[in-house]
Amino acid sequence: MKLSRKNGLRASAIGALVVSGALVLSACGSDDNAATPTKEGGTKASSAASNIACEGAKGQLLAAGSSAQKNAMDLWVKNFQAACEGVEINYQAIGSGGGITKFNQGQVAFAGSDSALKDEEVAESQKICKGGKGVNLPMVGGPIAIGYKLEGVDNLVLDASTIAKIFDNKITKWNDPAIAKLNPGAKLPDSTIQAFHRSDESGTTQNLGKYLSTAAAADWKHDPKSKSWPAQGGQAANGSSGVATAVKDAEGSIGYFELSYATANKISTVNINTGAAAPVAATSENASKAIAAAKVKGTGSDVALSLDYATKAEGAYPIVLVTYEIACDKGNKAETLPTLKAFLNYTVSEEGQKVLTDAGYAPLPAEIAAKVRAIVPTLS
Repeated sequence: MKLSRKNGLRASAIGALVVSGALVLSACGSDDNAATPTKEGGTKASSAASNIACEGAKGQLLAAGSSAQKNAMDLWVKNFQAACEGVEINYQAIGSGGGITKFNQGQVAFAGSDSALKDEEVAESQKICKGGKGVNLPMVGGPIAIGYKLEGVDNLVLDASTIAKIFDNKITKWNDPAIAKLNPGAKLPDSTIQAFHRSDESGTTQNLGKYLSTAAAADWKHDPKSKSWPAQGGQAANGSSGVATAVKDAEGSIGYFELSYATANKISTVNINTGAAAPVAATSENASKAIAAAKVKGTGSDVALSLDYATKAEGAYPIVLVTYEIACDKGNKAETLPTLKAFLNYTVSEEGQKVLTDAGYAPLPAEIAAKVRAIVPTLS
């Protein structure tokens, strides 16, 4: 990652470490994937971690939010509960927006989100975090795929403008001249495009909106900060799993979801024309090249990142997200604080991050992880 010097992070080290990990996310929304997907498309159970420090953890810890983290959470929770007798971690994958709402209502100890807190959400968190505020602690990142089902078309290329117009109901036919121009020789049918979007509040939706607002500003006039779908038309489905299922089942369809949903459902994904020498495929490695251009915008205990959605770097896939854990820096509930700190200490530890690879996630770059590891013990 290309991070500013004032944050004390070296670009070369972080970029290299990001590239070294697989960056496939599971999804953001209300999903029911109890098993952990492997890179080979099967499932794999994780062995319990052996060196977890329980450090006073006890009772039940409630959390909710993005299920981009769901499969990672499944592993972490299983390992942590196996090591810490009598502890129950309950993470509800209800979408980023729902998680932040529950956090700011004091219903959960932490939230998972695919986007950093907005200013108004930070202000709201101060009512719950007595003497403090909600902070963003990154855990993992990856690509948002544009998946489609179109018989006879295996290598569809779109750019930001055509994607914006499709999801804004301005391009409605697959053989539209704008699509045909990007796909010379492709047999594009004269059929209606069925565009699917999220029905729930979602960090995935917000990150797609940020990409379109940045890379296709003339064609996407909607609020880039909205976690709710802002455009008219199209069809809605709940969670990334719902959108993926809809695309898989409907000929002539298109939708957006984390890459692992495309892989698990064998859905074709769009190659993005970014203005680089060649269209860029939605892969873990290509997403990591875009994430390498991120900068830390948070200060103090906040480690929010700013992503470059308009990158034209060769091989850099531009539609990416980073998932965070949202917690109070100060003012956490005394009865759950030991468990919160012990659990997050584990998730960001070398051992906790190591289990992500088999689940198709990317462990945090070393220096980002070190920063988060230094912050978690200071939560109070």
